Amino acid sequence: MKDMDDVTAMMAGIGARAKAAAAELAFAPAEAKTAALNAAADAVWAARAEIIAANARDLEFGRAKGLSAAMMDRLMLDEGRIEGIVAGLRAVAAQADPVGAVIAEWDMPSGLHIRRVRTPLGVVGVIYESRPNVTADAGALCLKAGNAVILRGGSESFHSSTAIHACLVAGLKAAGLPEDAIQLVPTRDRAAVAEMLKMTDFIDVIVPRGGKGLVGLVQREARVPVFAHLEGIVHVYVDKSADPEKARKVVLNAKTRRTGICGAAECLLIDRAIAGTLGAQLVADLVAAGVRVHADATLAQVPGTVPATEEDWGREYLDMDIAARVVDGVDAAIAHIRRYGSNHTDAILAEDDATAERFFARLDSAILMRNASTQFADGGEFGMGAEIGIATGKMHARGPVGAEQLTSFKYLVTGDGATRG
Repeated sequence: MKDMDDVTAMMAGIGARAKAAAAELAFAPAEAKTAALNAAADAVWAARAEIIAANARDLEFGRAKGLSAAMMDRLMLDEGRIEGIVAGLRAVAAQADPVGAVIAEWDMPSGLHIRRVRTPLGVVGVIYESRPNVTADAGALCLKAGNAVILRGGSESFHSSTAIHACLVAGLKAAGLPEDAIQLVPTRDRAAVAEMLKMTDFIDVIVPRGGKGLVGLVQREARVPVFAHLEGIVHVYVDKSADPEKARKVVLNAKTRRTGICGAAECLLIDRAIAGTLGAQLVADLVAAGVRVHADATLAQVPGTVPATEEDWGREYLDMDIAARVVDGVDAAIAHIRRYGSNHTDAILAEDDATAERFFARLDSAILMRNASTQFADGGEFGMGAEIGIATGKMHARGPVGAEQLTSFKYLVTGDGATRG
């Protein structure tokens, strides 16, 4: 029991320090936050050899744990990926500061002038699994939005995250900002997660990044508000009006570029009018690329496919697998996605404007795409520099959560001796 008490006390200390740091960050000058992020980027690049060495220890731990190839890929850092982390930090640094931005302003006949301005959320808790780059992305975005952040990385990425976190703290220090603004939970103990989920006195919002098990746990157990998506059951519908060349390129990229990310396509829907032509070609392309295609009765005629079962619809593979089925046009595709989708990202390949508009209007996924790979479902690709996650809920933030989405707003009201009659 003593261990549990230790974790509770440790987390309460982290929470109290984060809250104190958030109070200071709320009015920190934009220049100081930018300087901290650029200094952190310099520190990451300077420490790349140490970060790669720390990552090697994590990879060893992951192998011993029996992580899948896709999960190992998410965990792995090399110089190219560290360059990506540095670029992400610099991109967030270069963005306009959202804090204090005037969203709207107006005058009232009573003599009041009212402004709605962006304000930080306060303290953000981020719970994530194997991807160590989340340490940098989440730390940077929270800082940019004037929030303190408590990071709880996965046990797999413990050493990599610790090494990256040290660079973020060095950045804060260089810019004269409170070092407690970005804290990393220094234990692999799962009790720390349970503790975070009930820290309503200290944490304003929790962002889980990881698999269904983690996100489901957070959504069930959290007493703090949550920004999250449970699964990325991403559909690509190929309409009879699709351009064959674009479709072949996009479908292959949407599935195979990186299979372990939440924007990877998991289900291919093909308009019956093209099932025997372009549809069969798309399935053959996937098979040739090494994808296991779980095909319905019509598409199962393509050599190399495996028969789909009911379990394949609405399944997130995060691997070289995809479900594929023929549908009777755009309305049947919409009905399938409404039934099996997860409101994350869904795409249509169509040259017909009316069909594409119908798809966009009648589905309510956080991201809808036309003639583009679903692998673009990413804050960096949306011009946000980075993202802390993708939110599929309806409240507050939706889609990629960048710095702007990590703010709330307040009303600033000024008068000139105004009284109410």
